[in-house]
Amino acid sequence: MSAELLATLSIFLLALLVGFEVIGKVPATLHTPLMSATNAIHGVILVGAMLVASVADTAADYALGFVVAAFAAMNVVGGYVVTDRMLGMFQPPSKAVSEASKR
Repeated sequence: MSAELLATLSIFLLALLVGFEVIGKVPATLHTPLMSATNAIHGVILVGAMLVASVADTAADYALGFVVAAFAAMNVVGGYVVTDRMLGMFQPPSKAVSEASKR
């Protein structure tokens, strides 16, 4: 095992442990807003996938780039959908709903 691989694996393991510890301390009421925002921020992954796909040489590279870009796009769209849905829960009720409840 090379020193570079060992250093990379060590950084990955430390990031995994720190991430687990940070997420474990988040109250349940904040988990969904944080995760939806994080998914939306993952647009960086989509840009990275497109950059990697732009230098593809073989058909397998193109296919892998397409799959990664598709999953990244789904992640970004899902993040925005969940965020929009969550923000909708905090809006005041519409007029039609409030008038129907008066009857």
